[in-house]
Amino acid sequence: MATQSGGDFTSNLGKIYGIYTGGFAAFVILLAILEQVGVSNRVIGYLFVFFTLAVYAGIGILSRTMQVSEYYVAGRKVPAIYNGMATGADWMSGASFVGLAGTFYVLGYDGLAFALGWTGGYVLVAVLVAPYLRKFGAYTVPDFLAARFGGNFARLLGIIVLFCCSFTYVVAQIYATGIITSRFIGISFEYSVFLGLLGILVCSLLGGMRAVTWTQVAQYIVLIVAYLIPVVILSAQKYGVPIPQLMYGQALQDIAALEQANNITGAAGESLGAVGQFKTHIQPHTTYDQFNFFALILCLMIGTASLPHVLMRYFTTPSVRDARKSVGWSMLFIFILYFTAPAYAAFAKLEVLQNVIGTAITDLPRWVYIWGAEGLELVKICGKAASSPEAVAAACGAGKEILAAGDIAINTDAVVLATPEIAGLPYVIAGLVAAGGLAAALSTADGLLLAIANALSHDIYYKMVDPNAPTSRRLIVARVLLLLVALVAAYVASTKPADILSMVAWAFSLAAAGNFPALVLGIWWKRCTSAGAVAGIIAGFGVTLIYLIGNVYGFDLVKGTGDEFSWGFLGLTDKVLSINAGMFGIPVGFIVMIVVSLLTPAPSQEMQDMIDEIRRPRGGTVMQEKAA
Repeated sequence: MATQSGGDFTSNLGKIYGIYTGGFAAFVILLAILEQVGVSNRVIGYLFVFFTLAVYAGIGILSRTMQVSEYYVAGRKVPAIYNGMATGADWMSGASFVGLAGTFYVLGYDGLAFALGWTGGYVLVAVLVAPYLRKFGAYTVPDFLAARFGGNFARLLGIIVLFCCSFTYVVAQIYATGIITSRFIGISFEYSVFLGLLGILVCSLLGGMRAVTWTQVAQYIVLIVAYLIPVVILSAQKYGVPIPQLMYGQALQDIAALEQANNITGAAGESLGAVGQFKTHIQPHTTYDQFNFFALILCLMIGTASLPHVLMRYFTTPSVRDARKSVGWSMLFIFILYFTAPAYAAFAKLEVLQNVIGTAITDLPRWVYIWGAEGLELVKICGKAASSPEAVAAACGAGKEILAAGDIAINTDAVVLATPEIAGLPYVIAGLVAAGGLAAALSTADGLLLAIANALSHDIYYKMVDPNAPTSRRLIVARVLLLLVALVAAYVASTKPADILSMVAWAFSLAAAGNFPALVLGIWWKRCTSAGAVAGIIAGFGVTLIYLIGNVYGFDLVKGTGDEFSWGFLGLTDKVLSINAGMFGIPVGFIVMIVVSLLTPAPSQEMQDMIDEIRRPRGGTVMQEKAA
């Protein structure tokens, strides 16, 4: 991997990752044998976490580079299928791996909005954005904005949008690593966050996009295997068919029967379901009204096509054609997990309904107390964290003997990680799921931190501060900034600002309102002017940010103090949820951009010719990086 030419390595990718996959399978089998001969769960947990971190660190070290193009865009020589796997890992964040099935578990039908929005977003990526940015030949999204809209002001706005949405997103990923390492290593959440950060930094700090790419391919293999195995085993145990996607319908029927027997009903509400109490699984719009359901799909779709760390992945392919093919591979690799997530949630809920609800309060299974322990507090009984049998008894009172459906609440962030223990599977499966969740969170955090650091080092330092900086200094600055941003993000994550999926959804609305109008009109409307783009970015992003802050925290930035506000939307709903804040900024951005562009002089003929060239499939890249 350390070879600078990359030819020997890229020509043997299939063999290399085949050996890697076989080695990982052998490692899992070895740990299963160790469990059977009596090795403690704590040791197995340590081996899973530290072995996978060591492998990722090794790839990062072997992929170290001091070449600018290798650091920023992996030398633009990543084959489409492997870029698709890397994009899948980059995309399959802690929100997808840890949070998505948990959201289906809690929200049921309404959780479909996340899967539909995220998957549909890749259609927009393929059709509207990715190939044209690859043809342009930039290193970053702000690079494109600066060249298209004539100067550093547009670049600076692009950096602000990138930083806000990517920082929010990366905090969620580091939060997920904290949950996983805290549970499976047994140290406090606050320290676990910084331990997970070490795994993130060794991949991205030395080799940039080059190291992150090859690490993410390895991480995709781990996370998809870890995600599929538990639910495949459950499907085989319950129905005799090891294909959970086919048995999903039967599981839903059994859930519906148990819900009816336990008098479980749905009630509309605002939260993402972080509380985790039972609602009817197949009844629509029990949490989101129709407007907020479809608004969430739209915000997630547009946000997907606007996230800088996703778009950066398509800068690494050898050609525009490979960028298009890479999007197709990305959708396939992402589809595998998203097609499984509803079944994962259904089997987890079925286990809880069959084996936990109706249990005596004094006989609750051990996993309840593990995940409700102080520091995690992801399972609540009778409204209080299930940290011990004594705490549960005190919370429920002397008159409560049998656990009812309304008494237990499982946080969305715990469902996937806890399902192996809920189902009584061997501990090695729980460790495998933890390794998969860690791979998902690390891979996305790597991409996000790289997007932030690259924007700060390339777009601010190199393009705006010191255009004559030598290569070595540029890469040192990039690494220092990456480290600083990572430490700040880890500190914010240690404060547990919100559940993972909420933070991620906010990032999508910010990216959608700040980037999408400028990217789409910049590529597809030659009449869009610099003044129009600048005004549209400020207006769209500003409106979204104001609503997000005001709706979640209020303007004293203290949540729950009564000064939070909410807006309706054109009479279609009385309250737009914070996760749909982009519904205000996206139309405002487009309208302002179009109106201001029509009121200002058209771009130069040279600029319009450049836009025509970007949209032409054939030919070389428009923008060439000067030699270092």
